[in-house]
Amino acid sequence: MKIAVLGAGHVGPVLARLALAAGYEVGIAGSGDPARIEMITEFLAPGAVAQTASDAVADADLVVLAIPWHRFPTLDPRMFAGKVVIDSMNHWPPAAEPLGTSEEVAQRLLGAQVVKTLNHVAYQDMEPAGGRAVGLAGDSPAALEAVAAFLERIGFDPVPVGSLAAGRLLEPGGPVFGVAARRQEFENFIKEQS
Repeated sequence: MKIAVLGAGHVGPVLARLALAAGYEVGIAGSGDPARIEMITEFLAPGAVAQTASDAVADADLVVLAIPWHRFPTLDPRMFAGKVVIDSMNHWPPAAEPLGTSEEVAQRLLGAQVVKTLNHVAYQDMEPAGGRAVGLAGDSPAALEAVAAFLERIGFDPVPVGSLAAGRLLEPGGPVFGVAARRQEFENFIKEQS
């Protein structure tokens, strides 16, 4: 299984390292020419291949969006058709719109199966994952299953929180945003908000 990580800032290289350590092939893309991130990749995620976003996504079984929210509209939505996409982005400040970020992502990336997860964990707390509970939200059972398997393999304990609309529970201002918790405590936080 090949993973594409779009984003070479804070979150992207950490997720690339976790995926590499779990035995996945990883392509990583920044916002421009892959040559610009080759040195960063060699240093922060040795073994990952710096690629253009379109090349990384084309070869991937699973795509992780780890870019700043304001850059999301610059991506060509057509390249995500048929892909399972993890939305780990956040809107800063918290979105005032009625839709969560993942709902907006799903509306724009027609033909992709979007799952919200990992956005509620600070990048410095992702490694080692150490069995930390992470929520995931989505509308496709097959995509949720694939993402849960990925999360388990890189060391997290995936906790389903509901449909993609329930992904707002994972966003800034939500009950588990920035909270380090084990499964039972995490589930309790979610139940209190349901």
